[in-house]
Amino acid sequence: MLKPAFSTVACPAQPLREIARLAEEWGYEGVELRTFGDDSRQFACDPALSDPAKVLRTFSERGIEILSLATSLSFDARFSGPPVIGRALFDQDRSIREGRRAIDLANALGCPIVRVFGFRIPARESRVSALARITDRLKQVLDQADRTGVRLALENGGSFGKVSEVVELLDACDSPLLGVCYSNAAAMLAGEDPVAGVKALGDRIISARVRDAINGVPCLLGEGDLKARAFGEALMERGLSIPLIFEHDAAWRSDALPGQSVLPAAARAMFGWMAGAGGGKGVRTVAGAAVAGHR
Repeated sequence: MLKPAFSTVACPAQPLREIARLAEEWGYEGVELRTFGDDSRQFACDPALSDPAKVLRTFSERGIEILSLATSLSFDARFSGPPVIGRALFDQDRSIREGRRAIDLANALGCPIVRVFGFRIPARESRVSALARITDRLKQVLDQADRTGVRLALENGGSFGKVSEVVELLDACDSPLLGVCYSNAAAMLAGEDPVAGVKALGDRIISARVRDAINGVPCLLGEGDLKARAFGEALMERGLSIPLIFEHDAAWRSDALPGQSVLPAAARAMFGWMAGAGGGKGVRTVAGAAVAGHR
């Protein structure tokens, strides 16, 4: 069964305790916590800035699961500077170290998934060469995942926006701990129908990211042109038991409505899709409205 959740990208200024309270009030199953690593102060709700045991307790007391830890980590960095000295100064292992730290943080938070990216293959590099570099780094991070049970969710995007492209990395790594975080918006940006993408990937999807927009401007979920409802219903039809994470880009865009204006409606929309697809069990109160849902 899908677990409706939201990304803290929608409300970056809110502290974690308030995020947990609002998630409970709005009726979400869980949250995805965005992190920028140990030294960042970009989001007030970055879990890397707090004691993991305290963060876990804050959400569990509200009955809210931490379903995903979202990073901006990618494994495509390539040395392109002057020889010898420049190569010596280039930190080739940074993404590996940061990936391992993210896995350790997720493990301490009781969080089953860390979101990462591929990301882009330079124009003058062969795909074979880039795939080898990205895969090698991913495998080293997956070694850490194997020791904890935390899974890596590779989000489609960049040079891996389509199903056929992201599957290249999954096949090359050949690990049950690597799956896909499939984004409807990224699929459409790559020229792919996200409903067809869900059917093609099947149970290789371990989390799903849903956005909505009208002519590129973020809007209420289900009211835009990114096939959000059809995407959610396709996930339900596959019988996937994964987080369905609503991401509203309030942190990045000045033209986006505040998160508090869209997150309650997004919960109603997602539970409504699930009920319409036959997944509703009972009635649940979400943001003050009775809707069919499950727990």
